[in-house]
Amino acid sequence: MMRQLGEMNTQDPSAGSSSYFAYKYWGHFPGFLAGWNYWVEYALAGITELTAVAAYTLYWLPNIPTWKTALFFFILVNAVNLLTVKVFGEVEFLFSSIKVFAVCAMILAGSYILFFAPSLVTGASIKNLWQSPTIGIHIGDNTFSGFFPYGIMGLVMALPIITFAFGGLELLGITAAETVEPTKTIPKAINQVVYRILIFYVGSLAVLLSLYHWSNLSVSDSPFVMIFDHIGFKYAAWTLNFIILIAALSVYNSCLYSNSRMLYALALQNNAPKIFLKTNKRGVPFNAIFISSAITFLVVPLNYFIPNWVNAFKIIVNFVVVYILTNWTIITLSHLKFKQKNEETLFPSPFYPYSNYITLAFIGFILAAMATPQLGMIKQVIAIPFWIFTVYIAYKILKNN
Repeated sequence: MMRQLGEMNTQDPSAGSSSYFAYKYWGHFPGFLAGWNYWVEYALAGITELTAVAAYTLYWLPNIPTWKTALFFFILVNAVNLLTVKVFGEVEFLFSSIKVFAVCAMILAGSYILFFAPSLVTGASIKNLWQSPTIGIHIGDNTFSGFFPYGIMGLVMALPIITFAFGGLELLGITAAETVEPTKTIPKAINQVVYRILIFYVGSLAVLLSLYHWSNLSVSDSPFVMIFDHIGFKYAAWTLNFIILIAALSVYNSCLYSNSRMLYALALQNNAPKIFLKTNKRGVPFNAIFISSAITFLVVPLNYFIPNWVNAFKIIVNFVVVYILTNWTIITLSHLKFKQKNEETLFPSPFYPYSNYITLAFIGFILAAMATPQLGMIKQVIAIPFWIFTVYIAYKILKNN
């Protein structure tokens, strides 16, 4: 999916990204659906990130309600986005640099402990990746242990959450219109995605699960922070928690930026009110930022009425996954339409059209997993056609006025 979107953006850079391509190569309603689906997806994703930021703050301020810290950072990030695009870029560059440095530092520090000072963490061993825990994990009448402790179905059940983790990949397309030399920058960025996933995701997980057996990890705590806190490196744990908080703020910052640009692009297509085309003297679409942040402000009452941040986080994540899968489906189908009119492109997607069909099959597989009783997300899956129908009614009303 990422390579398909990259091919379209390299050939025809646009701030609307998936919405623009669906609109241009597929039809008016697909473009309308893609844009508003994307907008809702990232508005809700912003809620999850601010909830995570509030959760990380509990490490230092355990008695402060999460809704208060969520409100504070909500105001802070929105203030940054109302400045120039240059300021946004500089802040995001700083956030991203901190994230990259932190992940590399965690991998190096974890590797050092694992191979040169394993006594610092009780039970640290690369064997933790496949060996059984000291005590078997019991669920019902079954005992699970070792590599793939829950069997292949455990992996299948994890796919929706994995989908959420990779939901921001398509964000790259939003920056295409504001990127210098997109025909060079976009292919370079997309080609680096695989290596970054291997280093930052797979690498950090391998080190982490070697230091601590998966059965010892907590759902509500950051694993690396927990490890350094456990071995007495309080300052390292404090620093890591701060960096993880910055990482979550970075994601929300990107969500707000992309949403405002998507509304701007929808207004250009006459798929949103023209008021979203207005920019301030610094070139920032302030009306689009205002309405996008207004939706994300729901993070405050959500965390107020659901003080347990884990429960609040799960509620929104379940819905975000649905919008992500809908967005990926639209991108994949739009690419098929795009290729019918653009046989020769600057950055061709490999294995076309088979890669498109494999992507669609994989999306269907995730939806099937979500519909199983084990995950209990059947309501979210059933909501997809109702969501599309609702958007279609809104489309008809808008076009008839």
